[in-house]
Amino acid sequence: MRRAAVVALVALAFPSAAFAHASLIGKSPTFHERFARPPTQVVLHFDQTIDLLPKAIVVLDAKGHNLAGASKLGTRMLTAPLPKLPRGPYTIRWRAMSTDGHVVSGVYTFGVGVPAPAIDDAVGAQGPTTEEHVVRWLFFVALALLVGGLGFTLLLRLPTSKRFYVVTAIGAVAALEVNILAFLLRAEDALQLPFVNFLYGDLSPIAGTRFGSAFIAMELGFALVTALLFLAWLTDRRQLLWAAFLIGLGFSSGLSLSGHATDGVWTGELADWVHLCAATLWVGGLVQLAVVVWPKLPHLRRSAFLGFSRLATVLVALLIAAGTYLSILRLPHVSDLWATGYGHVLLVKLVLVVLALAWGAGHKFLAVPRIERRGVQGTLARSLVGESAVAMAVLLAAAVLVDSKPPAQPVKQPPVAAERR
Repeated sequence: MRRAAVVALVALAFPSAAFAHASLIGKSPTFHERFARPPTQVVLHFDQTIDLLPKAIVVLDAKGHNLAGASKLGTRMLTAPLPKLPRGPYTIRWRAMSTDGHVVSGVYTFGVGVPAPAIDDAVGAQGPTTEEHVVRWLFFVALALLVGGLGFTLLLRLPTSKRFYVVTAIGAVAALEVNILAFLLRAEDALQLPFVNFLYGDLSPIAGTRFGSAFIAMELGFALVTALLFLAWLTDRRQLLWAAFLIGLGFSSGLSLSGHATDGVWTGELADWVHLCAATLWVGGLVQLAVVVWPKLPHLRRSAFLGFSRLATVLVALLIAAGTYLSILRLPHVSDLWATGYGHVLLVKLVLVVLALAWGAGHKFLAVPRIERRGVQGTLARSLVGESAVAMAVLLAAAVLVDSKPPAQPVKQPPVAAERR
């Protein structure tokens, strides 16, 4: 079911290239299989006739050495003999020529005497790339425009305008398209395929990961959010906006569930989701103030700014509380802040957060009293744009952190039994 959903979603983006080629329908060893005794051969079954290519099946050990023998072609089948494999993790890479002229290929893992590595840890995978970090940042920005914009307008009880719908619609479309792009980039790296061959690759290994499951759920969830937003624009029913906002917040949890940063610890996943939601509402609110309220709703500037100031106080408290807990959870030692790459990025994020909080504090303790006495000043719009830019930089640092692996936790040693006297 997961694989069918992934293929269907990718087909929406690339409908002309999704079908009419040979597909892998059976394999031995299977993906993520753990053997007590090593297998003697690799067998791949296809639904169509295929042609043999050089090095059609490669079996790599942890050091990247190929242990597979010469590949052989059977009836809709590829085989390769294996020597007696020692204990350890292994990566299988395969490729074949389909009758339509396309090269179909794939990567998956198995283990002998040990658990099979995750597909992201297959031999040759680079892990999150710079392109993936940028795309994840764009997805965060899309969430801020969509979910944050909805939350700002609904929680402060502001009227909707054409500019509001334009900004949130941009966020909705971007969330759908950027999510697909993020999946393609992650799968391209994990499956180690050039992009020209990627669409003809076997997507089932990555579809079965937490990232693949989250991709499917978020794509379907934000499609529903987009539909509700469109219906709210057509019917002018505020209840539909509330439904879109709450569903968007819920499906944002897919980012926390699919990242490396919490490694399946439910309290960490919850804190990461709270952290993300608070940041999304904060950044989205700043954008709405600067882009929607200030130029298009001048009569609401004072009430919107004062209301957002009160809301931002709560959001900042959530950001600090969740961020502190996550830092303690992810970093075993304080020295990891300056001794590891993850710590370096976290330090950059902390500096940006402090700058953004100082900017926001200036608005709260200097601008708010002045507005209450004298009304809105013209320079405040530029200050809001500046704070929004710093907040976007915070999201960029968060995008790098969410896909990066934190330092390994120290292994707890079993207690040593006391010696008898």
